[in-house]
Amino acid sequence: MIDLASDLTCDAFLGGSLQIMQPRHGFRAATDPVLLAAGVSAQPGNHVLELGCGVGVALLALGRREPGLCLSGIERQADYAALARRNAALNGVEAEIVTADLAAVPLLLKRPFDHVLVNPPFYAAHAPAPTDAGRAAARHEETPLAVWIDIALRRLRPGGWLTMIHLAERLPDILTQIGARAGSIAVRPLAARHGRRTGRILLQAQKGSRGEFRLLSPLILHAGEAHAQDGRDFTPEVRGVLRGGAALGG
Repeated sequence: MIDLASDLTCDAFLGGSLQIMQPRHGFRAATDPVLLAAGVSAQPGNHVLELGCGVGVALLALGRREPGLCLSGIERQADYAALARRNAALNGVEAEIVTADLAAVPLLLKRPFDHVLVNPPFYAAHAPAPTDAGRAAARHEETPLAVWIDIALRRLRPGGWLTMIHLAERLPDILTQIGARAGSIAVRPLAARHGRRTGRILLQAQKGSRGEFRLLSPLILHAGEAHAQDGRDFTPEVRGVLRGGAALGG
């Protein structure tokens, strides 16, 4: 359990416009949830659900960029869900955060959403896990990827959009699980630097669509050939997302 009174840090996202309380030693959000939020093309009045919202970074980053959204999140770890509620209040962003397992979505979230965000655990359940229980639960796939995708698509209204960030090597699995339930799939490779292999992908899919598959130009995260200094070598496009809260165009 996280000591919500003392075992926390307050970290700045979006150039300081978003302040996030998160565990000092547990799972700590970094760039992925902000990139996930940047990939969502939500409009005021849209209903948005994040599965496994953690401390709320992606949901609140999206709410900061697009005021007027109806934001909901589900998080099974009670202490992380409590932090997500605290962060929403801290930043003046209204969000409904429910503590529950996504495999047993509570009745109040069984309604259609315009957008569902998903940042599932990246690593297989049998991979070596961190000793911190919260970090292990956030990083390791206890609930199968197929369940995450199935629940996401079930919660979308017809024509609604799934947005997901995951490892590039899991793209075949993701496409298999989506199957014919969604189309107009757009995949943006995320590469650390020019000439480096794609490590992660950002995917969007529209429920019920039969639109064509698109492979977008890669998003290069860092400029130059080698790491210079933390936070100082992001490419201009990525800096606009991480510091300025910009959206990623399709």
